[in-house]
Amino acid sequence: MHKPTGAFIGASWAALFIGALTYLVGLWNADMQLNEKGYYFTVLMYGLFAAVSLQKTVRDRLEGTPTTGIYHGLCWLSFMLAVLLLAIGLWNATLASSEKGFYAMSFLLSLFAAIAVQKNVRDVARLNDGAPSGLVGDDAGA
Repeated sequence: MHKPTGAFIGASWAALFIGALTYLVGLWNADMQLNEKGYYFTVLMYGLFAAVSLQKTVRDRLEGTPTTGIYHGLCWLSFMLAVLLLAIGLWNATLASSEKGFYAMSFLLSLFAAIAVQKNVRDVARLNDGAPSGLVGDDAGA
């Protein structure tokens, strides 16, 4: 296993912060009711958690770490639900098409970046410690 380059680690973190921050700034400045803002905020947080959980579970399975089929399935379901909830929300929103595209792209950038950051944290922890570290919500190994 090779350690991720500093450039890839930095780019992953930058993509996560840029994606999430632009999504949140868009929400802050949006002309929508507070309950709508809360919906889109919750979908982002749910999506980020689901993406990290899914990455960890898939990686655990590839490395032979036991994971239950139920949890693996729930991770996939949660990830897909988060994407679906955003899509349904945007489809039914009274936003301009450019605004809908803005939310969709910053959401997807954030999910991709969360997966990359989790992978990097896990790889670096494994190589530095030679053993699982418990970082990023891992209870059975990094």
